Amino acid sequence: MTTTHYFLTGGSGYIGRNLIRFLTEQGHSVVALARSNDSAARVEALGARAFRADLLDTDLADGMVGCQVVIHAAADTDHDNRSVSQYRTNVEGTFNVLNSARQAGIKKALYLSTESVLLNGSPLRQVAEDHPLPKLAIGEYSRSKAAAEQVARDCADDEFHVVIVRPRFVWGRDDTTALPHLVDAAKSGQLAWINGGMYLTSTTHILNLCTGISLALEHGKNGDIYFITDDEPIEFRQFATSLLATQGVSAPDKSVPLWLLKTLAWSGDVANRISGGALRGPVTRQSLATSAVEVTLDITKAKEKLGYQPIISRAAGLAELERNGW
Repeated sequence: MTTTHYFLTGGSGYIGRNLIRFLTEQGHSVVALARSNDSAARVEALGARAFRADLLDTDLADGMVGCQVVIHAAADTDHDNRSVSQYRTNVEGTFNVLNSARQAGIKKALYLSTESVLLNGSPLRQVAEDHPLPKLAIGEYSRSKAAAEQVARDCADDEFHVVIVRPRFVWGRDDTTALPHLVDAAKSGQLAWINGGMYLTSTTHILNLCTGISLALEHGKNGDIYFITDDEPIEFRQFATSLLATQGVSAPDKSVPLWLLKTLAWSGDVANRISGGALRGPVTRQSLATSAVEVTLDITKAKEKLGYQPIISRAAGLAELERNGW
């Protein structure tokens, strides 16, 4: 098999660490952007070569020399209201990464986005990739990621091939995001089901995401967007309960009405905006939109155009977590 040389941003994060494992196990080489000594040590321990720089550095192309593909997975994923710093990281950072790739002579790139660009607080039921973006973003994270998607598509031309992947609710081995927060909330008594939690959600096991990214790079159409998820949606409460059970943690029975959280989120967002970020409520409309209503994605396009099929079932992923922890 031919070795491909990848440049990866976000390599020390949850998705990035698993991408390094996935790619190096296939015999490829990875140069991973690292902003700190700790990040550099983490990516190098996984088999990548660290390049010390920041997303916005002007010499980013230097670290890409000799690479053939860029995967831009780094992002500020804070679901609070951080418009200035988050926008710079997610939007200006995306432009700098892709423009630097072009300067380095790279011909192919993948931008890792999110289903959050579609969120408006209402249910999304089996939506496809051409579902329109809301006229007004639910929060700064969604706004910045949607703007970064447009940057990525604008960068695509006959000389520079760019594809976009949107996962939903990434989970699985080595999880340092969703599962630890879920366990902490359950143990502290702060976890409650919104309206009972009986709505459906799409999920994406980390190995299925890595597979989908690889297929999108190989078969994706220039400038196109692809949803990557596990095969079938699942009830949110059932899945979260199963995740907790893998760590020996029992799920709560208590529930909180959605109308109450919407009221708190709206008032908190208003206070945040008026105070210039000095005040923050207990929940934001951005964070609420990700887990309060059904969000399910149709992956027909990925199956038909990329040849994507989930390679690990939800049951197998849960069993792996139960054996190995996160």
